[in-house]
Amino acid sequence: MICICLTLFSALNSHSFAQEAQGKQFAYFGLEPDIVTNYLGTSNRKLGYVRITIELMLEDVDDLELADHHSPLLRATAIEILGRQPEERVKSLTGREDIRRTFLETMRKLMKQETGSNMIKDVIFTKYIYYG
Repeated sequence: MICICLTLFSALNSHSFAQEAQGKQFAYFGLEPDIVTNYLGTSNRKLGYVRITIELMLEDVDDLELADHHSPLLRATAIEILGRQPEERVKSLTGREDIRRTFLETMRKLMKQETGSNMIKDVIFTKYIYYG
C-alpha cells in the first residue's frame, strides 16, 4: 500500500515539475455570474431556460488577465450558442457534451482572433440546470 502511494506521489510530482519546467501552469477562469438564457422548446410557443456555470481551463496563469478582459465577449458567445439549441439537445447528455465542444471550439477561435493565442485548453460546466 505504501509503495503504491509513493509511486503515485512520485508520478504526480514529476508531472508538476515537468509542467513548471515548461514555464506554464494551467489556470481556471470562471465566467461570473452564471449564464441564464432561453432555449427552443418543442413548439414555437414553448421556451425553456437553462442555467450553467462555466469554468475555462487556460493554458497558462498569465492568460487570466486576458480572459478577464475578454469575458464579456466569451459570455455573449455562450448565450448565443445556448439560445440556438433545441430542447432535445439541451436535455440529453450527449447533447450537453456537443454543446460543451461547440463552446470550446468557438471560444478558442475567438481568443485566437483577439489575442493570437490558443489560450483556452478546455471548457468545464460545473453547473447545468434546465427547465422546460
